[in-house]
Amino acid sequence: MKINWGTGIVIAIIGFISFIMFFVVKMTTSHDANHDLVTEEYYKAELGYQKEIDAETNASTALSQIELKESPEGLLVIFPAGYDDTNIKGIVSLYRPSNKNLDFDLPITLNNSKFLIPDEQLLDGRWDIKIFWEYAGKEFLYKKSITF
Repeated sequence: MKINWGTGIVIAIIGFISFIMFFVVKMTTSHDANHDLVTEEYYKAELGYQKEIDAETNASTALSQIELKESPEGLLVIFPAGYDDTNIKGIVSLYRPSNKNLDFDLPITLNNSKFLIPDEQLLDGRWDIKIFWEYAGKEFLYKKSITF
């Protein structure tokens, strides 16, 4: 049996479609390629993004900035001078890009304008830290990627 051009093109197209369908089915059913969203409620978080931008602007225009220092006990967060420690409330969020199970949040409790994140909770590697705090009705946000 002799195969002409028309039959060869049809066989090539069917082969290509079969090849693509094989990989689509393989990738959608494979548990090895399990990718998670950064946040579970992505669209809900997107609606609050302007609030986050305003808080970040407030923090960057403040007279002094938050400082992060590594210490033997952990990561020390030093808040700017001039704020009353008892009136600052907020949360420190640590996000681990490589493993969502290591993410955690801590409420801010200051001691002499300092907040300590214990060394036991911080594994070596990259962390994205977000410090969201409120003082006198004004919201502030500090973001930074650190390697601990």
